[in-house]
Amino acid sequence: MKTVVITGVSRGLGKAMAQGFASRGHRVIGCARSTESLTELQSELSDSHVLSPVDVTDDEAIASWADATLSQFGAPDLLINCAAAINRNAPLWEISAEEFSTLTKINIDGTASVIRHFTPAMIESGHGVIVNFSSGWGRSTSPDVAPYCATKWAIEGLTQSLAQELPPGLAAVAFNPGIIDTEMLRSCFGEGAAHHYGPEEWAQSAVPFLDSLDASSNGRALTCPGQ
Repeated sequence: MKTVVITGVSRGLGKAMAQGFASRGHRVIGCARSTESLTELQSELSDSHVLSPVDVTDDEAIASWADATLSQFGAPDLLINCAAAINRNAPLWEISAEEFSTLTKINIDGTASVIRHFTPAMIESGHGVIVNFSSGWGRSTSPDVAPYCATKWAIEGLTQSLAQELPPGLAAVAFNPGIIDTEMLRSCFGEGAAHHYGPEEWAQSAVPFLDSLDASSNGRALTCPGQ
């Protein structure tokens, strides 16, 4: 049984992954901001899985969550940074400084905080894979989503540097999940999002793929099979 830590676990891809990893017999440790959604998901999972209300933009909260997780379960085998937000569709000059900053705090700073507080224990244990969710828009661009593109391009660079810093036995990968019918995609594609896989169907391919990653995957920029 692996211990799998997932951020942004209460909905969309995070929720589908939690359900998928749990069904494979792994322990899921998850966090999200929505207490109500976490309670709903917890009711679907057994008591061996632990879900906590944590805001990834709060470094002190991440530190406390990591300390509690590590003291109870040890270093995770798989650390998945899935929590993310997207800007409303608009040209860059129409995005306020506050909205732009919100995205960077969640998508970049949040990812860095989770890495900061979990990685030392993973290094000490000598194993583990860090998966940072990127996007097709972390490797290409489109109009009206410049802030989101900027954060996901940052994740690609952050992950490549992290991969060079990790000792043997560990891996960091940037993972493009593909195009999935989620709330985030619907904010961009509208009704067109319905033409793509939903999170549950996506997880049928994504979870086994992520579960198969090991130290040999270090530094790779990966895309979910079938996407």
